[in-house]
Amino acid sequence: MSKFYARRRLSILGALTALIASVAVLNGPTASAALPTPVSAATARTYLASLTVATENRTGYDRDLFPTWITISGTCNTREYILKRDGSNVVTNSACTATSGSWYSPYDGATWTAASDLDIDHLVPLAEAWDSGASAWTTAQRQGFANDVTRPQLIAVTDNVNQSKSDQDPAEWMPSVTSYRCTYVRAWVQVKYYYDLSVDSAEKSALTSYLANC
Repeated sequence: MSKFYARRRLSILGALTALIASVAVLNGPTASAALPTPVSAATARTYLASLTVATENRTGYDRDLFPTWITISGTCNTREYILKRDGSNVVTNSACTATSGSWYSPYDGATWTAASDLDIDHLVPLAEAWDSGASAWTTAQRQGFANDVTRPQLIAVTDNVNQSKSDQDPAEWMPSVTSYRCTYVRAWVQVKYYYDLSVDSAEKSALTSYLANC
């Protein structure tokens, strides 16, 4: 075989491999949450080491101090924006309400076809943020945190799983899908670092342990 045909054969094989890979992606899970990719485990470990360790204080907390949901784009509020982002084949009406689609919840591995089965989880819960420093913020700052679509802070997940998580930190609750835990703690630390929020000792210990295995 000449070098020309050998190179051509390799080129064709490469193209076929790429095509097969793309088909595999298209034929993968019907939907997957599109949480902004969190920082690496190494960066998360560096961030965690710099966070202030302090006792949490929930005095004065009220969810209404964190206004949700605000308009993000066009007629879409934060919930609707995340449902569109995290779903597959999402169809919305003129009010941006999702009328159909498919959503994969990475916390528990469930797939849903009704938006009503999804909650938008604040990865770092609002009450947890309050306990960790947000009590000193302005209402505008708390609104920004509660509607942050840029950091890995908001994600569409199974509603009763989100309710079960409630306001617990990683020392108290973690996703049942173990393969997602590294992503979860990396995102948690990134959000806490970005917003200059503290961690309590049990929380830091749990985060340190999980990150060691990332």
